[in-house]
Amino acid sequence: MPSFILVTSCLLAAQTVSTPVQKFSRQFPLNATNVPAAVLADARPSAWNAPEKGPVSGLQKYSQEPEGVVWLGSEQGAARFDPRAGHRWDRWQYFAGRRYLGDDTVRQIWVDTNAPHLQVWIRTSNSVSLVEWRPTTLEEKAEHFERRIEARHVRYGLVADSNLRVAGDVSTNLPRDNDNDGLWTAIYLGAQSFRFAATKSPEARMKARRSLDAMLRLEEITGVPGFYARSFLSREEPPPQGGEWHPTADGRWLWKGDTSSDESVGHYFAYSVYFDLVADRAEKELIRKVVARMTDYLMAHDYDLLDLDGKPTRWGQWSERYFQTEEGKYEAALRTLELLSFLKTTAHITGDKKYGEAYADRIRRGYANHTRVYRRWAGGGEINFSDDELAYLSWYPLLQHERDSKLRTIYLDGLRFTWGKIRPDRNPLWNFISVAGAAGTLTPEVLDDSRRALERIPMDMVEWTVRNSHRIDVDFQPAIDRFNHRQLTEVLAPDERPVQKWNSNPYLPDGGSGGHAEDDGAYFLLPYWMGRYYGWLK
Repeated sequence: MPSFILVTSCLLAAQTVSTPVQKFSRQFPLNATNVPAAVLADARPSAWNAPEKGPVSGLQKYSQEPEGVVWLGSEQGAARFDPRAGHRWDRWQYFAGRRYLGDDTVRQIWVDTNAPHLQVWIRTSNSVSLVEWRPTTLEEKAEHFERRIEARHVRYGLVADSNLRVAGDVSTNLPRDNDNDGLWTAIYLGAQSFRFAATKSPEARMKARRSLDAMLRLEEITGVPGFYARSFLSREEPPPQGGEWHPTADGRWLWKGDTSSDESVGHYFAYSVYFDLVADRAEKELIRKVVARMTDYLMAHDYDLLDLDGKPTRWGQWSERYFQTEEGKYEAALRTLELLSFLKTTAHITGDKKYGEAYADRIRRGYANHTRVYRRWAGGGEINFSDDELAYLSWYPLLQHERDSKLRTIYLDGLRFTWGKIRPDRNPLWNFISVAGAAGTLTPEVLDDSRRALERIPMDMVEWTVRNSHRIDVDFQPAIDRFNHRQLTEVLAPDERPVQKWNSNPYLPDGGSGGHAEDDGAYFLLPYWMGRYYGWLK
């Protein structure tokens, strides 16, 4: 397999990295004919008495790879120890739960040294698992994710949730509506836009346009120019899940109201990226019209997003009235960032000076200075990872379009401060947006964190239940999160923690849905294709 090249913006020379590998796991019954006899044989493990302890207690050594990598098993899963590896994610790797094993009681481990790539067979009390490390480039990984989305996650052009009626059985999938169908579709649209800009792939353009049409439909279906729905479904689908639903005039469709800031940020981000990287003349005109309607609707109501009842939606508030409330004062940094991004994006797309004047008016009111202190790290205040996503998707278009050096300095102050605080998250999307916005350079350390995270996002997006809170190699923060959950002091590798979009808390040790849902995985595609577009991943 060919190697790929990672190019940093701070180095003139390119850094060559060998082709990464991806883990694939399959499970077989104990009596399956293709299970090797060696893994069914009686085991004679030896006690693990080395000074360096693994992720769980009671580990015993079962097998060893030719290069000296050790395989250990326990009543709480399996572990791989590579004494040559310096990075924590590579030195110890933990395998437990249904993502990898039928159950966690390990009875035998056998390494197939004759296989073309690393293959490890693990027998537990009720089944046998084959865990393979297949050489896979990030582009091949992206293709794998694309196939999954096409097979189970496209609903009327929206990138949809997929519920599994039988745990882990993707053939029983049922695409369902989600509160944030607009935002998740925007993430995918952004990924396909960067992909098209990097590769000129006709398929990427087709998929980006399909997502664009779905987002345009979210605005059109409400019947209120400028007001966009969270989601929509046909009367022929199963009844909708919770929320505020409205029928269309013809009665054939239902659309979901109480639209939030999540949807708003997603729409402006997606339209901005598509407009700049993909759109032809006719598409640019389509986007100009819809973005103008959206912003006109906000401006007509003092920047509150009014629902059908004439009242602001719960999270669609950016008005002066809102900023005088206690919640508004707390939310001011994020909300002003969002609104300035909306207005700057609209001015860029439409070329209409009235939006530039509206943007300048908010600047005169001090909105830009609020963005310096997006996160309230000192003196209390919850850490909301969903807000991180909204902030970063607002920063990207704002910094792409803003040319005033004084305003850029203010915005970059806030972005640098936030990036400095969340660097331990090892989030490739936040890293790439920070560098694209000129908040810093893509140092080898930042690039390595980003690449490792992309490589270790699991290939299997089934939301298996994952537990890490029992591990003896983790530490917990003193503070609980905003949902009263305990949090780790360091993020684990993505393929050892629950499947999570970028709006989730990566420090949570446990999670999942018991295998009854599958994520689309577009959260991998956006940073990957952004990295390709900017030349940081080749």
